[in-house]
Amino acid sequence: MSGNRYDAYERLKFDWPADGVLRVTMQNPDNPLNSVDAKMHEELVAVWRDIDADRDVGAVILRGADRAYSAGGDFGMIESLMSDHDYRMRGLKEAREIVYNVIGCSRPTIAAMHGVAVGAGLAAGMVCDITIATKSCRIIDGHTALGVAAGDHSVISWPLLCGMAKAKYYLMTCYTLTGEEAERIGLISLTVEDDALEAESLRVATRLAGGARTAISHTKMALNNWYRMNGPSFDASLGYEFLAWDGPEAKEGLAALKEKRKPNFGKMAV
Repeated sequence: MSGNRYDAYERLKFDWPADGVLRVTMQNPDNPLNSVDAKMHEELVAVWRDIDADRDVGAVILRGADRAYSAGGDFGMIESLMSDHDYRMRGLKEAREIVYNVIGCSRPTIAAMHGVAVGAGLAAGMVCDITIATKSCRIIDGHTALGVAAGDHSVISWPLLCGMAKAKYYLMTCYTLTGEEAERIGLISLTVEDDALEAESLRVATRLAGGARTAISHTKMALNNWYRMNGPSFDASLGYEFLAWDGPEAKEGLAALKEKRKPNFGKMAV
């Protein structure tokens, strides 16, 4: 298998559970729910390029360690987005590249989601080729509850996966989707019982890694042109999101989250 290609990563851990199957585990040692800090955000950009260049990889599993798949951006990262223009511009670039790098990775990708799935980790997972979640997994796009537009990934993928009506319903309200409901509306590929997630994701990855790799890769790349056609809408959504990070609604959204209360956003600015 590959030598030291992945040794420099700090928040992503790697193992090879089967021949040709690379498993990538998001792990924030400071948070058992795997909130995404600046380092993990940066690594979620870079890893797909390394995987794409690794001829040993026949399929990839992306999962979270411990209690959750990913709890979204940590408070430190959100506060930096609000207060530091240069950091915000870098964050916009990284958020865009996370999505496009997963879409552009030639290897088939499987997201294995449990616990809570939010934020940048969810962004990477929802544009994976196959999404598997436990029935009890809580999938949340919480952007509007934080006072910013739904950016990250949702505009490029949710309308294609579950239709415009359901996409608007969940993205504008921030209601929680269980894994079971997400499968029912077509947002994800498959749900399993909590204790079956690892085995099922490995079963699918092993099948893909053992198949005709070039044919599978080319099928993926052709299908992902549907995402690429939505690129302008996705880019606009990111622009709207990052435009608002230093605004009053984002400040109120973060304050309410910290204080565990309902936000009071008030009237529109215009």
